[in-house]
Amino acid sequence: MYPTSVNQDYGKFSCEGYHPGPMKQPPYNVPHYASAAGMPVHSSATTNTVAWSTGLCHCFDDPANCLVTCVCPCITFGQISEILNKGTTSCASRGALYGLLGVTGLPSLYSCFYRSKMRGQYDLEEAPCVDCLVHVFCEPCALCQEYRELKNRGFDMGIGWQANMERQSRGVTMPPYNAGMTR
Repeated sequence: MYPTSVNQDYGKFSCEGYHPGPMKQPPYNVPHYASAAGMPVHSSATTNTVAWSTGLCHCFDDPANCLVTCVCPCITFGQISEILNKGTTSCASRGALYGLLGVTGLPSLYSCFYRSKMRGQYDLEEAPCVDCLVHVFCEPCALCQEYRELKNRGFDMGIGWQANMERQSRGVTMPPYNAGMTR
C-alpha cells in the first residue's frame, strides 16, 4: 500500500521539490497538493491554505523595497494597507498612523492585523509562526514579504488601489465592434 522507494512516482499528488522521506502511517506524513496557480496547498479537514509566494527572509528579492522598508516602513505599510482595504483608506493616512504609532513602539501590533487580513483574503498559511510574533520580531521582513506577495499577485504597489482597478478594467475590455467591416 505504501511506496517502498523514495524515487517511486507519487502520481498526481506530488509537487516539485516535495520529498516525503520515510513513509509513516497517515496522518503523520500528509503530502502537499499543488493548486491551480502552482503554489503548494496544505490540505487539512477544515481549511486549505496556500503558501506565501516568497519566504519571510527573502527581502533582497526586491532590494528597492527592502531599502525603503528599512528606512521608512510607514511607506510600505501604507501601500499594503491601501490595497488590502480596497481603496477605502489612503496610503498616506495609514502610513501616517503607522508612523505615529512608531513613536509609541507599537506599529508592529497594528501591522500584524493587516497580515491577518491579508491571510484571510488570499487564504495564505500562518507561517512561520503566528502573525503578531512575525511582526513583533521581524517587522521589516514581514512588511517586505506582504509587499512582495501583493506584487506577485499582479498589483503595482506604486500606483494605489484605484489605478490598479482602472488598469485591470482596461485589460478586460473588448475591442470596439465595427459593423462596416465584413469578411
